[in-house]
Parts: sequence; structure tokens; C-alpha cells
Amino acid sequence: MQNFLIETWYLILPFLEFGWAIFLSIWWLFLIYYAQKFLHFSYLAWKNTQWALENMSNVLLEIKFPREILKPLKTMENVFSVIWGAMYDPPNMKEKYFEGKFLLSFSLEIVSLEGVPHFYIRIPRAMKKVIEAAVNSQYADVEFTEVADYTRQIPQDLPNKEWDLWGCNFMPTKDDVYPIKTYDKFFEQKTDAAFEEKRMDPITDLIEACTKIGKGEQLWFQILACSAGDDENDYVKRGKAIVNELSKRPGVATEKNLFQKFVDVFTGNFGEEAKPDNLLPPEMFLTTGEREIVSAIEEKISKLAFECSVRFVYLGKKDVFRGANKAIGPSYMNQFVTKNLNALLPWKRTITKIQPPDIMQERRVYLRKRDLFLRYIRRDYPFSPFGGGTVLLNTEELATLFHFPGFEVAPTAQFERLEIKKAPPPPTLPVED
Repeated sequence: MQNFLIETWYLILPFLEFGWAIFLSIWWLFLIYYAQKFLHFSYLAWKNTQWALENMSNVLLEIKFPREILKPLKTMENVFSVIWGAMYDPPNMKEKYFEGKFLLSFSLEIVSLEGVPHFYIRIPRAMKKVIEAAVNSQYADVEFTEVADYTRQIPQDLPNKEWDLWGCNFMPTKDDVYPIKTYDKFFEQKTDAAFEEKRMDPITDLIEACTKIGKGEQLWFQILACSAGDDENDYVKRGKAIVNELSKRPGVATEKNLFQKFVDVFTGNFGEEAKPDNLLPPEMFLTTGEREIVSAIEEKISKLAFECSVRFVYLGKKDVFRGANKAIGPSYMNQFVTKNLNALLPWKRTITKIQPPDIMQERRVYLRKRDLFLRYIRRDYPFSPFGGGTVLLNTEELATLFHFPGFEVAPTAQFERLEIKKAPPPPTLPVED
């Protein structure tokens, strides 16, 4: 056995030496590749910051709902479809690299301030009337009030000696073309059963948890969303490739180049297609579960989608900070888990807890908390020159995570609602020119 190992080693040694020599000759190409990616990312970040400072102004709007909301969640999906079109204005090459223009984003936020739930949307000021119109066209009784940013009402140096926080970003467990569990899976939608539908709304648990925290505590849930088109995200192409793989369809044939054709002639391969063993199409052999997965992916990629960053932060003064409240965010997201499809779980790279090895543990935990806090209050996407940290959510998934609940969903005294409906102005009212 020992002689065999020695002979094998001497047999592969020349190949190892050859490979090492090749690596020593071209290692600098890898350095150039990663350096150019980092420089490209840094340049765009610099230009985007300049453009944002000169051209952008954001506004935070608090959303107030009436006591009764009888419309189905499909209505919220329609609202996000309109917002997608209003926000989608991709820059051309000149605008992107010379001016620094980028696609605008908006932030959907569900917040509990010492036990009082609030719904907010943070948008570019220039889009205020457009987005208000998109919402009021479907929810006429919903009102928007411009308010001060609640994240500025606490010390800005968190974590510190008096305040602590815990939080994370959420990332999918599979490719994000696999959908999470959406509202139509929680109940059977019926036009004559609106009240029954609302009693099974998944957002109930989050609102109820928001009312349970006490004085000196806050709970923040944020979805940062940006319209994703075909040029920004190839989710339709990726989804079709996965569907073809799951349904055992042949991939799209690519035309062979001149060298490949020469090899085929030399080897005698003249491109004869193999005849299928079965006359039935491969889709007929899928199991019930496989058909469900294929159908779910096709349904997701058929709708408009947003590039999203989903965050949860629990913070409070150290004398009232309760570790058990860390579970509120992950527990809410667990409602949308489907084992055979997808799930949004805490992203290990952002959880404000350091796993072994515990090297400089306190400092690393502090930096994670600080980074998460700053990115939340600035409404920034995760920072990485190589991408990552975001999840694709279509309009149906986004409407599932964020929508307007009626009183039947969350009958809590702390949740302020509009008790008086505003009547529209009479058509005979004179208007100034």
C-alpha cells in the first residue's frame, strides 16, 4: 500500500508542479479582476452619493387607516404594481457613470414605539403625490401625514452605555425565484367572506407583538424596495432555467462555433439527435410536489418584482432590554416558510451575535450592531462590491409582508385609527386659476 501511494505521488507530482507554475505566471490576473470590481463599485458609490446629495430629498409619511378595511389583499398587490411603474426610471450609460443617477428606492416600515404600533413609508419627496395617488386610488380613506423621522429621536451612537440593540437582515434559503408563502395560502379568498379572510391575516402576530413591548423599548421592521427590471435582475431567465431543470426539459441549444464543428467532424459526431425513450413529454412524469414547485416559480416570475432588503431591529434602554423580544422578527417571518419552496431567515453575516472563533468578540459584535443601526436609519442597502444581501420579492410577496390591516385583524386599543371619514369637496366648489 505504501509503495502504491509513493508511485501515485510521483505520478501526479509533475502535474502539480505544472499547475503551480501556471498559477505563479497568472496570479496577478485574479488581482486585477477583483481590484477592478472594487474600483468600479467604489466609483459608482462616490458618484451616486454626489447625485443623491444634489438631487434627492426624502420624506417620511405615517399611514393612518380607517377602522374598517374590507378590500382583499389583492388590492395591495395592485398598489405595488402602480408604485413599481412610478419608481422605475433606469439611468442610461451617461447618467449612470458621469452623473451618478440610480434607481430610486422606498422604505416600508412597521414600528412599535414603546408599545404603540405605527406604519410608515419613506419615499423621495418628488414622488410623494404620485405614490399617495396610487394608494388612495385603491384605499380612498387612507391618510398620509408627514412626520419627523422616529429614528432621530433616540441617541445616534447606538449601541452605547445606556442603549442596546439586536437585529438582523433576512435572506432566502434558496434562489430567490422560489417564492415564500403568500397571502393566498393563508386562506381561501372569497368575495363574500371578507371578514373571515381578515381574521386569518398573518400580520396580526406582528401588530400584537408590537403592543406588548414597554416603555424605553422600540421595535423596527423595514423593507427597503427598488423596482427590478430585466436589465437589473434576470429573475425571469433564472426562473425559466430552474423550471426547465425541474420539469426535465432540454436546455436551449446554443449554436456551435467553428472549432466545435471541426471537433465534431474529426470525431465523427454529426449531430444526430437521440430519440426519446418515452413518447410522453417529461412534464407528465412530475410528482404532485414537483408540479407545485414549478407552478409556484412560474407564478412568481410572471409578476413585477422589487429588489429588497428586509431588516428587523429590537432596541431599548439596557435596564428594560429583554432578550426574549429578539424572537419577534424571526417569528413573524417564520409564518412565510414553505419547506419545498423558500423561506426568509436571519442572515448569519448580519446577526448581532458572533459565532466561534470568539476572536475580538466584543469589538466585532459592536461593529455589527453599529453597521445594522446606521444602515437602517439611512435606509441603505447592504454594502458589498460583489453584491448580495438582497432578496427579490414580487408584488404578491411584498403585499403579504406589508399591507393595511382592518380592525377585525388587529383589534388593539394602542393602534390608532381614523374614526371619521373625509368627504370629497363638492364639484361646485370654485377653484382658483
